[in-house]
Amino acid sequence: MKNLLLLVVVFVLGLCQANAQTVAPVATETKVVANLNAPKAKFDKTVSDFGEIEQGTPKEAQFVLSNEGKEPLIISSAKAGCGCTNLKFSQDPILPGKSSVIAATYNAAAMGDFTKSITVITNADPNPVLLMIKGKVVEKK
Repeated sequence: MKNLLLLVVVFVLGLCQANAQTVAPVATETKVVANLNAPKAKFDKTVSDFGEIEQGTPKEAQFVLSNEGKEPLIISSAKAGCGCTNLKFSQDPILPGKSSVIAATYNAAAMGDFTKSITVITNADPNPVLLMIKGKVVEKK
C-alpha cells in the first residue's frame, strides 16, 4: 500500500513538473510598412560657405528644400544654434514636386572664423537635418 501511495505521489508530482515546463509563446516580429507616398525632403545643399565677409555686414544663405514625395512636406521646426543667426521659412506645407526656401541671415558682428548650425525637423524623417553656414568675418574696409 505504501508503495502504491508513493507511486501515485511521484506520478502526480511528475505531471505537475511536466505542466510547469511548457514553452512560453514567442513574440512575433512586427513589420513596419513603409509609406510609399510619404513626403521626401531633399536639400539643394547642407553647407553654405560665405568666405570672407566684412564685420557688421549681415549675410544671407538660402537652402532650397524640395518635396520629392507624394504627400505634403511640413517643416515642424527650424532653429538656429545661436542668436546671431536669424531664420525665415514658410509654415505652409510644401506640396509634392514643389520647393521652399529656408533663409539664414548671419549677423557678422564678431571678428574671425565662424561655423553656425541650423537644425531642421520635417515630417519626412524623424531625424533632424543639420544645415551649416561658415565663413570668416574680417575688418570692414
